[in-house]
Amino acid sequence: MAKPFNGFAIAGILLIATSLTATRAADAPAVIDIWPAGKVPGNPKEPAAEKMEDSGGVKRVSNVSKPTLTVFRPAKDKDTGAAVVICPGGGYSILAWDLEGTEVAQWLNSAGVTGIILKYRVPAHYEKPHGFAPLVDAQRAMSLVRSNAKEWGIDPTRIGMLGFSAGGNLTALACTNYDKRSYDPIDDIDQASCRPDFGVLCYPAWLIDDKTHQLKDQFRVNKKTPPMFFVHAGDDGITADNSAVMYMALHDAKLPAELHIYSKGGHGFGLRPTDKPVSTWPKRCEAWMKSLGLLKARVDH
Repeated sequence: MAKPFNGFAIAGILLIATSLTATRAADAPAVIDIWPAGKVPGNPKEPAAEKMEDSGGVKRVSNVSKPTLTVFRPAKDKDTGAAVVICPGGGYSILAWDLEGTEVAQWLNSAGVTGIILKYRVPAHYEKPHGFAPLVDAQRAMSLVRSNAKEWGIDPTRIGMLGFSAGGNLTALACTNYDKRSYDPIDDIDQASCRPDFGVLCYPAWLIDDKTHQLKDQFRVNKKTPPMFFVHAGDDGITADNSAVMYMALHDAKLPAELHIYSKGGHGFGLRPTDKPVSTWPKRCEAWMKSLGLLKARVDH
């Protein structure tokens, strides 16, 4: 049972709403802690210092112990009211911050969507079955965004999640495990649903069992699983079967899903343009979102 909201929590929410309003005017992203100070579930007492390094043209963030949301708002005249929580990839070891984070938020902004980058905890041990830190952070992030939807000018029924590689794995977990929260609720924020309204999975990793080639048990597709869009390259070392098998699970459940497998593109292509057809995937994704009514004109009440 959630603890009653105290004065500090209420003040924090008001501060978040105020900072987002001010940030929008200043046209700079707001950075928000997703957990109250000292209440990050499962954190070590003395975490390693967070680092950001440039490697191979990609900014890589490591040693994340303080999860945050970085909120990029679209221009007011383009704002549809839709929002997407972005989960960069990096093998649950690092986060590809620009390639699969800030550049994605800017693309979403161009489509009138608020892009919200989740800096989830890494490194993380994926085999740990309970209290998996990235899923804990993702569920909290979804509830935080939805609980503040009115103040942030977001439609609470059009909040999706988009992830790359390990972030695609995390998105799949969030889309299929929203009914059982991975941590004990700590405040009223956790009373808001953590279910993404839609998911976009870009070259997702580790969705299928290596031996059986079937969808892993933790991805529990049912009639309430949100619509999903998949993009993968056929020459990816993380086999495109990960996307194809999960797509078929949604298809068999008669859920809205769309799958694009391109012959060439490798792994980690993000949104950076190339001479390969895989670079057209953002336009295909926008068309899919429009077809589901996710990019409809915003209505203010």
